[in-house]
Amino acid sequence: MTETFGKTVPARPSRWTGTWPTNTAWIVLGVLTGFGLLVGGTAIVDGTWQDAVAEDPTTAIGVATLCYLAAAVTGVRWTAWLVAFLASVIPVASELLDTPRWVAFVLVGLVLTGIGLARGRRATWPQAVAMAGFFGVATVALFLEPRLGLALAGLALAAHAGWDVVHYRRDVVVNRSLALWCIGLDLTMGGICVALAL
Repeated sequence: MTETFGKTVPARPSRWTGTWPTNTAWIVLGVLTGFGLLVGGTAIVDGTWQDAVAEDPTTAIGVATLCYLAAAVTGVRWTAWLVAFLASVIPVASELLDTPRWVAFVLVGLVLTGIGLARGRRATWPQAVAMAGFFGVATVALFLEPRLGLALAGLALAAHAGWDVVHYRRDVVVNRSLALWCIGLDLTMGGICVALAL
């Protein structure tokens, strides 16, 4: 089954993960990031974190799935960390171009998938399918009644934590530190969104 995730650069033993203090630190950092993104995203539109909308967790899923896809396409694990920061440009660019965020994420995902397939990167397929699944559900949520949409997008984001766990345990595609960080972010932001929708 490991072959379906493709071979990236083999992970070297790391002092950054593998013990409960370091693993816990990455998850806590993810929790703080998830809450911070929710607070910051809603503050931009003069709201509070309790005013979250489906677009907030959908954006987080877009960034998360692009991180995994970029690492699969390049075959370089740390690329996912780079994309975690660079993908923040996508929402800003889509606002400037007056284009829905989901369209911009889909376009970037299609370009990355095309590059990965052209380069023969076998790990591209599972990541592209995961993006289509998680991000597809979250995108559908954008067109639903606001509370239902927030709940569905929040559930999709929280479910992505399962994908993170798979990659952490198999130690494939992305750095284990990113998988742990993403677990904290996904569960926190997704869980808060679901709770706010109830």
